[in-house]
Formats: sequence, structure tokens, C-alpha cells
Amino acid sequence: MRTAQDDGFTGARGPGKVRGGRGPGRRGKAAVRSGRRDRLPAGVYLLAFSLFAMGTAEFLLAGVLPAVAADLDVTLSSAGFLITAFALGVVLGGPPFAVLSLRWPRRTALLAAQGVFGAGIAVGLLGGYELLLLTRVVSGVAYAGFFAVASVTAIGLVTPDRNARASGVVVSGLSVAMIAGGPAGTLLSHFIEWRGGFWVVVALTLAGMAGCFAGIPAAPRPGPGAAGVRPGVARELATMRNPHLWGIYAITILTTAAYMITFNYLAAMLTGITALPEVWVPAVLALFGVGAFAGLSIGGRVSDRLPHGALLTGAVAIAVLSLAMTVAVRHAWAVIPVVFALGIAAFVLNPAVYGRVFAIAADAPTLAGATTVSAFQLGISGTPVLAAAVLNRGADLTAVCLIGAALAACAVPLILADRARAGRVRDRAG
Repeated sequence: MRTAQDDGFTGARGPGKVRGGRGPGRRGKAAVRSGRRDRLPAGVYLLAFSLFAMGTAEFLLAGVLPAVAADLDVTLSSAGFLITAFALGVVLGGPPFAVLSLRWPRRTALLAAQGVFGAGIAVGLLGGYELLLLTRVVSGVAYAGFFAVASVTAIGLVTPDRNARASGVVVSGLSVAMIAGGPAGTLLSHFIEWRGGFWVVVALTLAGMAGCFAGIPAAPRPGPGAAGVRPGVARELATMRNPHLWGIYAITILTTAAYMITFNYLAAMLTGITALPEVWVPAVLALFGVGAFAGLSIGGRVSDRLPHGALLTGAVAIAVLSLAMTVAVRHAWAVIPVVFALGIAAFVLNPAVYGRVFAIAADAPTLAGATTVSAFQLGISGTPVLAAAVLNRGADLTAVCLIGAALAACAVPLILADRARAGRVRDRAG
């Protein structure tokens, strides 16, 4: 039977009492309880590092795309299909990988995904354009599979009241890749040619594999609601028929597209409208990543208690800041704080998304988690089409910010509907 806790509402109850002997005094007990609440298992941070290593490959390619096109003797637009190929692998490959690996020990699934990812990157570096295009699809599938299994593994390593926080820490590996991994790899590639940065990604992936092998239990306990229940494809597929789960996916797609459509064209706006010197553009983009890291930290700490508060705050803030960007982008002194704040708003709701997905799909989180990764990627991949629809008609570049504001606004009624439904579940549970 589902309870209020199953739908994402946890009480203030902390971990169990310390047994044996008299135990610590009052202050000692408070310190123990606080320490247990504040510390996450090392395995959660190992998963974040691994996602940082793999995510660096996603952000690195955009920075070296002209060099890739010149070296492989293809047009810049053809080289851009390498980014599309990776995204296609993520969108289409994550759920099948999750089903395929459903009965594997999670550590085995993690290592398999990392191994396929690293091998795909390495093989692609040894051939021409066609081979690289194919291996980018394979690496995208492995990346999505790792992302999904890592999220489920992380919540299996913590108590249910810290699910969103653990998911937020894992996802923070991507924000670090955005802040440091991609820019550092791009800089390195300028000195040792573009393949050098990707060889570093392969090395980091191998280091992540070693860390997961040493720090992740061979068979961590099942996720919430699945205690003692052997995973099954039928159960996972039955869970995916829940319409409320698809409501969360719609929120994910809308909010992701809402901030990414502005971020994708931010460099063009900074140089063409703000008239910012090109040398400063990477720093401003990195500032968005710093805001994203801060947003994940905030969201991870509040989303377990107030999931819909985090979702509403993020969506409304994205809408307001997207509108503000249309004015702020004309002044260098104004655009910088708006970019930073947009990074916070964009990622403060990500832990809450995972929290709601794992609450609704408590008995079968693996396929649901993989589909969440696909939903994020769909939100990212759809932005060029939306932007082209207005820019090709001669609209000002800031029109993409207006689209972002509209998309975020569309997510608000979906969030309110999910909050109302979750409230009814809580009331029925007592």
C-alpha cells in the first residue's frame, strides 16, 4: 500500500537510534543525528565524479567543433551532427539499456555503461568522420544508461528522506563538467590537438570505473518501495503507464527547454548585442555553470521536504529571468548577475524532478529514471527547432528569451496539478 511518504512526503524522522551501551549524551546525540543527516555515503560522490568525467565529453565537443571539422575535412554543419548523434543516443538508448540491465547488480550495470562509453570514445578517435558519428551514438546510449542507473543507485545508498539530495549531488557532476571539464578540455585541445581532450575523458572514465568498483556495493539495497522485490520488466513497464509520471516528464521537458534556449544563444547575444569582448564570453558562460552548481546544492537540500516549492520557484524564476534577459543583455553590468541567477533557477528544480519521479515510480525506478534522462535531453534537443522558427523570420535574437519565458510559464499549471494530486494522496494516507 502506498503511503504519504511514497508520494514524496517525508516526515522529520531521522535515522534510527544508536544502539549498544548508554550512547552519547544529549549534545553528542544531536551531533550524531546532525552528522548522519549532513553526510552522504562516499559512493554518491564517486557517482558524481563519474558523471563529471562522462559529461565532459558532451560539453567538450562544442568547444572544439571547428577544429574537428577542419581535421576530418567536413563542413561545420556536418561536424554539428556529431552533437546530434550523441543526443540521439541519449534520448533513444537510455530506456532500452535500463530494461536490458534491470536484473544486473547495479555496480555491474554502472561498470558496463562506463566501459562501453569509454570504448566508444576511444574507438571514435581512431577513425574518420563516419566512425566517429557511429561511436557518438553508442557513447550517448551508454551515457544515458549510466546516468539512469547512477541515480537509482544513489537513492539506494541513502535513507528515503535524502533521495532528492543524493540525486542532486550526482547531477552536480554535470554542472562541474559544464564549469570546468568542458572549458579545460577545450583549452587543452588547443595545445595538443582536439583528440587530446577526449583521451583525457577516456582516462577520467577509467578512473571513475575504478572508483565505482571500489566504492559501490556489489548489490546495494533496492530503492524505495522495492525492498526485497526482485526487479522485473513487467513491473517497470506497468509503472511507465502512470499518467502522473508523464506529467513530471512534461515538466522536465518544458523547464529544460526554457533555460537551454537562452543558454544556447547566450554567446551570440553577448557578442552581438552586449558587445562583450569575445575573451570574456567563456567566463560568463562558466558563471552560468557556477549558478547551476549552487542551484543543485540548494535544490538538493530543500526538495525532499518541499518538492513542489522547488519546482514552482525554479519555473517562475526561469520565466521572470528570461524576460529580464531581454533588457539586461543590452548592458554588460546587468547581464552578468542575470546569467548567474538563471543558472541557479535552472537547476534548483532538478533534484525535485528526480524526487517526484522516484516517489511516483517507487516500485520500479530504473526505467523511470532512464526516461527522465531522455526527457532532459529532449528539452535540450528541441531548442534549435523552436529558435529557428522565430529567428528565420527575422526576429531579434532576444526572441529566444521570450520563448524560454513562455515554456517555463507552461510548466507552472502542470506543477500545481501534481501538487494537488500529491496532496490528495497525502490526505488519504492519513
